Amino acid sequence: MANSCRIARLRTSTAVADLRRYVSAMAPRTSERGGPAWPELPHEQLAPMAAYLNRLVQIGSKYTLDAPFETGWGNIVLAVTPRGLRTPTFRQNGVTFAVHYRLLDGDAVLETDRGSVTLPLADGTVAGFYAAFLEAAASLGVPPPASTLFCEIADCAPRFADDKEHRRWDAEAAALVHRAFDLAAGGLEAWQAPFLGHRPRVGVMWGGFDLSATRWRPGERTEPTPGRPAFQQNAELEPYVSVGFAFGSGSRPEPGMYAYIWPQPEGLERCDWGVEGAAWHPDEGLVLLPWLTLRQMADPHQAIITFGDAVYAAAVRTAGWPAELVGPRCDGWHMSTVPPDTNAFRGDPRRRP
Repeated sequence: MANSCRIARLRTSTAVADLRRYVSAMAPRTSERGGPAWPELPHEQLAPMAAYLNRLVQIGSKYTLDAPFETGWGNIVLAVTPRGLRTPTFRQNGVTFAVHYRLLDGDAVLETDRGSVTLPLADGTVAGFYAAFLEAAASLGVPPPASTLFCEIADCAPRFADDKEHRRWDAEAAALVHRAFDLAAGGLEAWQAPFLGHRPRVGVMWGGFDLSATRWRPGERTEPTPGRPAFQQNAELEPYVSVGFAFGSGSRPEPGMYAYIWPQPEGLERCDWGVEGAAWHPDEGLVLLPWLTLRQMADPHQAIITFGDAVYAAAVRTAGWPAELVGPRCDGWHMSTVPPDTNAFRGDPRRRP
């Protein structure tokens, strides 16, 4: 296969129908408050597509395990791009490369400094996509992934080549998956920005296929939960606060925001979570804010920030997290034009305007 080859996407009647539904789904809508309405996320429509994507993205994402470990598994997160999900940039065997799963275009692009190959995301099997990926990688001098085991997916085939279940590519559902990740990422990035401690970039954890923003507390060690897999125990070596978004599961199919504090402190049942509809669920060890509730708010973006702030305030109150680890929340224009001794933060550089 030549480095410049492009594997054309099959243009079947099903693909055309999917495209029409996608265009309809992405047509601009206006909410009562005057801005674009956040979409509904019906679990029955999204669950098959999320399960398919969860498997597909693990193929290109396995290269993240070759990268140096970053506390909180920050080395593995996938960026939410304007078109889909993208791995970090890898450098192996003299090749610089990344994998971009372009959900809005229905393809995956293996990008390298030697060229690129585009693979269709279409009806088919994970095994078939994996075989095509290996062929494309070899043509560009990219080594195969060091592991082909699925991670964090229950009741699935053990390896990529074993997953021969035929799955349908739903362009409308793929667009909704991207839209949900994109909207949630905007709120989480704004919440995360003023934190002065270690904070991996906001992104999708490809094992559980959830969007994550974590804040880590330096200088302390915690005791990992006994009996868990090594990768989970190594994520519990230091205290952290996690806020994120997930599409739901069979036991709790409702998508929405989640949050938790590790180690879990006492007294969370008495905490205020900042926005109406957010609640502590002790059986799951999670604070949950349903998407249905979030999308009906006047400003869902700000609601995510307020929710995250309330979770961190709970960590300060119940677990002794330092409040001074949160700096000012403002934009770059403010900080590039207003001197520290005259701006809204004088007297206390960590005050918010």
